[in-house]
Amino acid sequence: TIASGSADKTIRLWDRASTKEIAVLKGHEVIVFSVAFSPDGNTIASGSYDNTIRLWDRASTKEIAVLKGHENYVTCVAFSPDGNTIASGSGDKTIRLWDRTSAKEIAVLKGHESWVDCVAFSPDGNTIASGSDDKTIRLWDRASAKEIAVLKGHEKEVISVAFSPDGNTIASG
Repeated sequence: TIASGSADKTIRLWDRASTKEIAVLKGHEVIVFSVAFSPDGNTIASGSYDNTIRLWDRASTKEIAVLKGHENYVTCVAFSPDGNTIASGSGDKTIRLWDRTSAKEIAVLKGHESWVDCVAFSPDGNTIASGSDDKTIRLWDRASAKEIAVLKGHEKEVISVAFSPDGNTIASG
């Protein structure tokens, strides 16, 4: 299954083999900027310019939770490798961590000086990378919710980050 988010306020699910649309998820009030599947494939997270993250049950396509806490657009969402934590980045310059089961906020990571455009978990789930309009990548310890490094070098916004499968390299764009 492929999930897409759109300016039409929807998340659409597509069957990869047939290329047919199989569901339309509605609930956001404005553009859906980011979508992510949980590692088990059962839950979809969506981040929107309505300042919320919504969780959806893939099988029933029903909304199961609305996560509120960001004070600006939610630009990115990612699941931890174990599927228990969701990271979200926002125009409010924060990364928030959420417990998938309770749908409660468990930490707020502060340090960026501008919008957070992207988040990614390391393969072991212990480190979070975030990229921002402030031209930095920041690394965070998941357990303590503390910043552990600031990577500088980009001359413009950092809009994508990814860990290598072994977790030793970070790619950014």
